[in-house]
Amino acid sequence: MLDGRGAIRRRAGARLWLAGIWLAVVAFSAIFAPLISPHDPLAQDLLLGRLPPFWMAGSEPEFPLGTDSLGRDVLSRMIHGTRVAVIVALAAGVVTCLIGSFLGLVAGFYRGWPDRIISRLVDIWMAFPPVLFAILLIAVLGTGVFSVVIAIIVIDWTRFCRVVRAEAMNQSKMDYVQSAQVAGFTRMRTLAAEILPNVLPTIVALLTLEMGIAVIVEAILSFVNLSVSTDAPTWGGMIAEGRLSVHQAWWVLVFPLAALFLTVLSFAQLGEALRDRFDPVLR
Repeated sequence: MLDGRGAIRRRAGARLWLAGIWLAVVAFSAIFAPLISPHDPLAQDLLLGRLPPFWMAGSEPEFPLGTDSLGRDVLSRMIHGTRVAVIVALAAGVVTCLIGSFLGLVAGFYRGWPDRIISRLVDIWMAFPPVLFAILLIAVLGTGVFSVVIAIIVIDWTRFCRVVRAEAMNQSKMDYVQSAQVAGFTRMRTLAAEILPNVLPTIVALLTLEMGIAVIVEAILSFVNLSVSTDAPTWGGMIAEGRLSVHQAWWVLVFPLAALFLTVLSFAQLGEALRDRFDPVLR
C-alpha cells in the first residue's frame, strides 16, 4: 500500500513539474510579451509572406517560426496571444470557482431548501446548450475579453456546483464532522474547518481544469471572430487564419494549435497532480 502511494506521489510530482514548467513559460510570455517578442505582432510585410520556420529552406533567421500570409511574425503573434489566454483563464476560472464552489458547499452541507433551490437552478441552467448560450451572451454583450469572461462564468459555474455539492454531501456523513458538531462547532465553523479542507483538493483540480476549458472557449470564440478584435493576436484567430492556407503555410496553423494543446493539457495535468499530492486520504 505504501509503495503504491509512493508511486502515485512520484507520478504526481513529475506531472506537476512538467505542467508547471510549460505554464510558467506561458505566464512569463504573457507578462513580458512586449519585451521578448522579436517583432511587432501587427506589423505586415507582404514581401515576407509565408516564410517557413528556421529549419526549412527559404527561411529567414529573424523569423524563427516563419510568417503568415501577411508577413506577420508567427512567434511574436503567439507570444502576444498568451496574454488573452492567461487573462481569460485566470479571471474566468477563479470567479467561476468561487461562485460554483460556494453554492455547492451550501447545497451539499445545509441540505433542505437551499439544496432544492440551488439544484433546480443548476438543472435549469444546464438545459441550455453551452456553446449556443455562449454565442448568445457574446452577441448581447458585444465582443471583447470581458464579454468572453462573463460568458464562461455564466455557463460553467454549474460544473463546480454539482461536483462540490456531491463532495460536501459525502464529507458531511463522515465521523469527524459528527464529532465536530457534538463538540459544539457551529455549522458555519464545521463547514469552514472540517468540510472545506477535505473538499479543497477537488476544487483545485476543477479550477485548473476550468482554466484549460476557458482557454479552449476563448480560442473557439476567436476562431469565429466573437472574442477580441480581429486585429489582436490570439491563438484561436491564428488557427482560423492558418486553416485557410494550411497547404501553403502549415506552420501558421500547427504552432498555435500545439501551444493551445499543451496549455490545456498542462492545466489538466496540474490539477490531477495537485489533487494526488494534497489529497488528505493519500497523505
